[in-house]
Amino acid sequence: MKSLDPRVERLPEIGIPEQPQSKPPLDQFGTFEVFVQPKEGKPFQHEGAVHAPNLEMAYVLAKETFTRRFVCTSLFVVLTQHVAVSPFADQGEHVFTLLNKASAGGTQESYEIFALAKRGKQHTHVGKVQATSAQAAMAQAESLFAAGAVVINLWAARTRDIRFTSTEEKDFWTTLPEKKFRDASDYKGGDKLKEFLERTT
Repeated sequence: MKSLDPRVERLPEIGIPEQPQSKPPLDQFGTFEVFVQPKEGKPFQHEGAVHAPNLEMAYVLAKETFTRRFVCTSLFVVLTQHVAVSPFADQGEHVFTLLNKASAGGTQESYEIFALAKRGKQHTHVGKVQATSAQAAMAQAESLFAAGAVVINLWAARTRDIRFTSTEEKDFWTTLPEKKFRDASDYKGGDKLKEFLERTT
């Protein structure tokens, strides 16, 4: 049945009910987690996510989205599917009591570990371990923390799955600290108003 509304005529074919059609390439972008290092020597912290067709484009979009308005020295991105997540422990409890610490066979790889100390905060990069799986990596991560340190959730991602900032790319952010116009306090609006009033009275 044809519609008299030209807008309806422009709609794509729906296809046969109960038989969904496969989507074309790049129709659905992947989700990538973004981690930012605010200052040299500080740990990377989770800032959010971007949608992109591939890892390299995710890196570019992450730079544009999360590092244009504050000082930053480096960032890295990883596909959300490549991040393993531990169970959540209750506040004050240790997540390591919830992890399966049984060792599994296989080839050891490097895993980056991110920890959450309190709900509502950001996951922070705490180091790397060698393990045969992401679950084993999270169990081994207990050695990265001081005795008594409370961790309620862990993330683990293989180092080779992460797009890091290379040394050559570090100059992306060399001009940020000089751009004082980003800070409202540097407008000195009160001083300018006072000076203007003194000139006109």
